Amino acid sequence: MSGKGKRGVVGFDLGGTKMMAVVYDRKWRDCGRNRRKTNAEIGMKAGLDRIAETIDKALDDAGMAPDQLDAIGIGVPGPLDPERGVVYDLPNMGWKDVPVKAALEKRFGCPVAVLNDVDAGTYGEYCFGAGQGKRCVLGVFPGTGIGGGCVYDGAVLRGQAITAMEVGHVCVLPEGALCGCGAHGCLETVASRLAIAQAVVAAAFRGEAPHLLSEVGTDLSKVRSGTLARAIAAGDEVVESIVVTAAGWLGHGIASVVNLLAPDVVVLGGGLVEAMPTLYLEAVETRLRERVMPALRDHFEVKVAELGDDAATCGAAAWAAAVAKEVAAG
Repeated sequence: MSGKGKRGVVGFDLGGTKMMAVVYDRKWRDCGRNRRKTNAEIGMKAGLDRIAETIDKALDDAGMAPDQLDAIGIGVPGPLDPERGVVYDLPNMGWKDVPVKAALEKRFGCPVAVLNDVDAGTYGEYCFGAGQGKRCVLGVFPGTGIGGGCVYDGAVLRGQAITAMEVGHVCVLPEGALCGCGAHGCLETVASRLAIAQAVVAAAFRGEAPHLLSEVGTDLSKVRSGTLARAIAAGDEVVESIVVTAAGWLGHGIASVVNLLAPDVVVLGGGLVEAMPTLYLEAVETRLRERVMPALRDHFEVKVAELGDDAATCGAAAWAAAVAKEVAAG
């Protein structure tokens, strides 16, 4: 049975392989959660039902009913219209024009806010983690791609009808490799985990990374952040060199964003950073401080994200609560 007077907000993190719902009370304590595989192949309609079922299970875990929810915030990995809550494309899932806001508001009868997952993670770090108390927080989360988010004066920076901060598509090599977006030389082509994986697999094939070769062979799909960290710890110097080079390119790309926004702190998150925090942070920060305008060089920090997997859920929940409060106030 639900507790009388108990109220909560749900934060939801939707990924290509997993989804997670967390219920927070009004003091931002974790009251209940549920994590499941996404099973994207079931299609959009069944997928929206699965999202709702995951929220129901998290509410059960928290001992709460849907009518005790103040709001739901959901972070999703794709471009979207934040006002309508429609996700234009979930590229790793095959879902297009997904009416997330409308579907969840109909199901749960409370306000729903939809934002990009990296925006959600950055907002979480702004509220509760490495960006607390800062005016401008730039979040960069390298993974299969490279996601970016910015909180400026308490607001998530975005376009009128679409998300912004596509840091992974800052051009660093105009004549460079073809990116998944269709352009050439984007930051993702030299600094993403996929770019790193391609380089280390080639090195393993050449016999230059024996520890990596013994663990994953030359199977690109098996190269994860932890795989890279273990190969480096075991002595694969070429893997370390490739990771440091990619991290340097990330610092190069971030410098352009720092020159535009003058953030107080750059927060680095995601699996690559979590697996190799010291090595990765140092390589990014060294190149970043070399590349920014001299006047800005000493006016920002570079920090590792503090919230881990919960960054997107607590950020989405906090953003939804703020939006709901603003709407209620008229």
